[in-house]
Amino acid sequence: MNTVGVQQREQPSSLRRVAVLGLGEAGGRLAADLATSGVEIQGFDPDPARDVPSISRASDIASAVAGCEVVLSVCSAKAALDAAEAALPELQAGGIYADANTATPELKRELAGLAAEAGVGFADVALLGPIPTRGLTAPVLVSGAASAAFAGHFAPLGMPVEVVSDEAGDAAALKLVRSVFMKGLAAAVVESMQAAEALGRAAWLEQEIEAMIGRSFLERALEGSRKHAVRRVDEMEAARDLLLELGVEPLIATACAAQLAELATIEDR
Repeated sequence: MNTVGVQQREQPSSLRRVAVLGLGEAGGRLAADLATSGVEIQGFDPDPARDVPSISRASDIASAVAGCEVVLSVCSAKAALDAAEAALPELQAGGIYADANTATPELKRELAGLAAEAGVGFADVALLGPIPTRGLTAPVLVSGAASAAFAGHFAPLGMPVEVVSDEAGDAAALKLVRSVFMKGLAAAVVESMQAAEALGRAAWLEQEIEAMIGRSFLERALEGSRKHAVRRVDEMEAARDLLLELGVEPLIATACAAQLAELATIEDR
């Protein structure tokens, strides 16, 4: 797995029309930023409450994809396969299907196979930064047959794209092993703060942690772990499965998944 490097803004992007599937926090922010950059966006989300004023909203996936050069799927790992099966028949030959969901390398390779059968390029996109706050400027990893083409479209728009390889699943694997650290650190913050609260010294520990990791990450660890617990359970279970395949005992990934599952039940109460 050899990384090619971060693609810079060398040439203006020729991208005209993109379908964004999934208009949640990440997909909605990316759709809005792309629209601001002059790209025509056709969006779809089954939840009518999710809306991005600056884009066109389609009634179904097929309508969203029609006439687009690139499809950016940011729905969820569980919906990724269904979304691809609905979108690929409508995407023009030579187009790019970019799956940006946090999923297993195995699922990414399955999606790449479907894209190849449809005569479409596939890009396995791993979103690394906090997309709701950084949007299009958050760094991403990309692999797959259409990784270079994806970078050629999106890097000129301000997206820091690091091309990993031409093998689908490689970008997903790197994100998951990174997530073991990132979510593991967040889990440690949550657990230690719970203990400090029980001691009545939460304010003291909060200051100690903030001095070490910064206010921004502290808030992301505490609020993000609770707010996105359900999605992060899936992410850490995928990381756990990958580590097992690699022969690494997933102690941290397993503990994170269990903690997040507990946080999800608390949020539902």
